[in-house]
Amino acid sequence: MTAPDLLSLKESKVDVLIVGAGPAGYMAALWLARLGVSTRFIDKRSTRIFTGQADGLQPRVLEVFESFGFADRALKEVAVGFEACFYEPDEKGRIRRVDKHPEGVPGMSRFNGSVCHQGRIETWLSDAIAEFSGGAIRVERALLPEALDINDGTDAEHPVRVVLRKLPDDNAEPEQYGHKVQNGLYRQFDGDQNQQNGVNGATEDLEVVRAKYVLGCDGAHSWVRQQLGIEHKGETTDFVWGVLDIVPVTDLPDIRKRCAIHSQNDGTVMVIPRENGLVRLYIQLREVDHHEAAGDNTLPNGGAKKRVDRSKISADHILATAKKIFYPYSLESAETHWFTAYQIGQRVATAFHKDNRVFIAGDACHTHSPKAGQGMNVSMMDTFNLAWKVAYVVKGLADPSILATYETERKAVAEDLIAFDQKLSRLYSSKPGEISMEEFRSVFDKGAAFTTGCTVNYDASLLVDKPADKLRDEPYCSPLATKLAIGMRFPDSRLIMQCDARPWFLNQQLPSTGQFRLLVFVGDYAQNPALGEQMNGVGEFLARPENDLSEAVLQKMLVHASPQDKAEWDDFPLVFRPRDKRGVMNYWLIFADTPSLHDAKAGDAYETYGIRKDVGAAVLLRPDGYVAKVTEPTVDRIKDMFGFLARFLVGLKPSA
Repeated sequence: MTAPDLLSLKESKVDVLIVGAGPAGYMAALWLARLGVSTRFIDKRSTRIFTGQADGLQPRVLEVFESFGFADRALKEVAVGFEACFYEPDEKGRIRRVDKHPEGVPGMSRFNGSVCHQGRIETWLSDAIAEFSGGAIRVERALLPEALDINDGTDAEHPVRVVLRKLPDDNAEPEQYGHKVQNGLYRQFDGDQNQQNGVNGATEDLEVVRAKYVLGCDGAHSWVRQQLGIEHKGETTDFVWGVLDIVPVTDLPDIRKRCAIHSQNDGTVMVIPRENGLVRLYIQLREVDHHEAAGDNTLPNGGAKKRVDRSKISADHILATAKKIFYPYSLESAETHWFTAYQIGQRVATAFHKDNRVFIAGDACHTHSPKAGQGMNVSMMDTFNLAWKVAYVVKGLADPSILATYETERKAVAEDLIAFDQKLSRLYSSKPGEISMEEFRSVFDKGAAFTTGCTVNYDASLLVDKPADKLRDEPYCSPLATKLAIGMRFPDSRLIMQCDARPWFLNQQLPSTGQFRLLVFVGDYAQNPALGEQMNGVGEFLARPENDLSEAVLQKMLVHASPQDKAEWDDFPLVFRPRDKRGVMNYWLIFADTPSLHDAKAGDAYETYGIRKDVGAAVLLRPDGYVAKVTEPTVDRIKDMFGFLARFLVGLKPSA
């Protein structure tokens, strides 16, 4: 398209443009709506997902949903995982259960791994986006990006130019390959995402959007990634798996538990219980028609890869394979809701951004098998990491240098995910004689913590204050909080609200509002007068006008360890019980780490975090709930905390 053509097009401006309404796009839109950032959210499909696609929700993502206020909706609908069973063939080739393990890691989170189809998950996210934005942010459908430029010199304030085309509905509908049952085959193989590019149309169907930032959340075959010239390095294996969402009729006793079933000669099945009586089956397909494929699939020697002929894949074919693997148990389908098939591929993008102006996230950055249930979860956590940083920069609260931490933090997670997925996929795709069941269960057990999403560990950076040589392989804790890993998500504890003695899980009082949080664990000040003086000194320092950061940026909270009958409301510095312009006091910032008359189990925070009650600690949390810094709860060390914040927050000067 020539420059004169562009001059005649309608034009709009926006702070952030999100391309792709998948899990990563929805999470980005949710954060931006919550933080009041001007946002456009587009997708080339004409309708949202109603069934199928991703289904797993890891505990960490449910924690995030709670922080946005809608985890209760999920808990009413999801199927929750508590046990995993392992089946292998006996000497006669009949499968039988050989082991049973708990799902995930008991006690790591208040939530268990759960399952619900992606359409429902996107509905919860969409409703929250509408609520936070007052209806201003919604998915604009059947819009296809056709051109993208950065810094064309036209608008320094909005340096990213994207040309959008409005698609006719018939061009925006995903193909179903003639199958009557809904399927996702159109999403699972190379090249399908780009079938609509180059759609002809009139110029009145075009629009130029100028944005400050663009987030490419447009899937494994990302158009945005291709425009940026970013490679997607890795490989596609020969392993082909089918997926069925059915209401099963079976005599397998563990059909409502997660199962890994290895047959003697017919392949492997993974059983995932789902909502509303559904079960998802991942079935290894060893007999699948292939055909030659050119284009992106050409090999270096001039030949072509063998590509799965998905038009020959049907729900009946996948179910027939599953029946063989289930022997001697029977399996039929009372209802078939959805199916797909995919070739296992593991790839990671070589970069996650261009000029820190256009970013890619989710499947656009990393692709892998769905065995560990990580795709949707890691995708959402990508933009949970990214979007608050973009919002801070857009709103002038932080220096753009914080944006560089997105790639360093999330690329490391993607690489860890691919390494884990390669091990898991090899084990699931191997025959019993090729691997030992002990090896299979060992990898499964070691990966249990990883698959919760709660063990992500960010390295030292502008936003994480820990020794640079302490890498993510081993959690690093300050001597002041020996069980609280810096760079990891803040774990939960149970304590008491000081004002009314109500028991709470602490994270229920840490919603995703975009604030950094300074948690001052002052210790048992009632038994140690020196700690009381120290607490008052910190309160005076935080109340100084030059240190009184906006509540929207830094929320200050206090957790003491004194017995309830020794602690009085007026003991605490006013900075932790502030009043608004009307004189109304904020009662919800002071907690007691002690059992209450109604909850003898409350009061485990200091123990949970490894903080001594005769010393205390000051803990800084990022807006995404990860621990940024731990120091002593003294005036001098709180000054250091402000010096750390001054490295990236705009207008904050290190305290003298």
